[in-house]
Amino acid sequence: MSKALAERGYYKQKGVVIKVVDKYVGEIKMLDGGHVLRVDQQELETMIPHVGGLVRIVNGAYCGSNARLLFIDIEKYCAKVQIEKGVFDGRFLPTVGYEDICKIML
Repeated sequence: MSKALAERGYYKQKGVVIKVVDKYVGEIKMLDGGHVLRVDQQELETMIPHVGGLVRIVNGAYCGSNARLLFIDIEKYCAKVQIEKGVFDGRFLPTVGYEDICKIML
């Protein structure tokens, strides 16, 4: 969670998206305490897993696809991923911005 939620005590807290309300708003269940918050996407920060972890593509042409994180380029703020399953199965995306992917919690 971003600094915008600091006064509510949620800054740097982790949560899981449980419902998308509309194009820019979602319901987030907090991992500590289980509270459910309705927040704008601007209030969220992306979680990037370790290399080898699963991500969901959340923006662009491949939005909604699950992919495997292959490489993180910390200097360019992007990652290389390979889509798993579906129509684009096996496709490599060499430069996906951090804001265009998020960690999948299983």
